[in-house]
Amino acid sequence: MKTILLGLVLTLGLSAQAPMRIGGNVMQASLLKKVAPAYPSEMKAQGLEAAVVLEVRISAEGVPESINVQSADVNKVFSGAAIDAVKEWRYKPVLLNGQPVAVITTVTVNFTLAR
Repeated sequence: MKTILLGLVLTLGLSAQAPMRIGGNVMQASLLKKVAPAYPSEMKAQGLEAAVVLEVRISAEGVPESINVQSADVNKVFSGAAIDAVKEWRYKPVLLNGQPVAVITTVTVNFTLAR
């Protein structure tokens, strides 16, 4: 299955092996299954909250393949819990000309305590 990078592949004739970034002319991937992150108990006990920004490569089959933390200042415990949850997410495959393609998107996983 083909993957596209930022739509530039179509206009510049680049290799079709890189994933297409969501945004611009590429619709947001539809989330089919979203697993809530487990709130790390040690962070909860300290009353800490966080927003973890992740860059996620979604395969042509709708499965997260690689997940990279984009939030440099977030505690690694929160980052790990966010990654563990997003690994379980499933997306409806994104189609380009009727063919499923891999895409890259940015997601934010929020850890907030009830007030």
